[in-house]
Amino acid sequence: MPESMQSTCWLCKRPLGRKVEWHHPVPKSRGGRETVEVHPICHRTLHAQFSNGELARIGSDPEQLRADPVIAKFVAWVAGKPPDFHAPTARRR
Repeated sequence: MPESMQSTCWLCKRPLGRKVEWHHPVPKSRGGRETVEVHPICHRTLHAQFSNGELARIGSDPEQLRADPVIAKFVAWVAGKPPDFHAPTARRR
């Protein structure tokens, strides 16, 4: 079993599936170097909800991201979905 399948998503904490994306908690454009594993749907949701400036200010704190009402609602909704679940992501407000 590949190592990524034993890991969990940085945002939602569900097990990772076959498709994994790498997210820069601090965007590369803002000097970020660290990457974390996330589901594609979680990655798209983060970038739909937050600008790179907002992500740079929040930094590497997934708890602060999960405290956002939109992200909290998303995490609760996606919690029971299988690791490779995908659905269209709504654009930022």
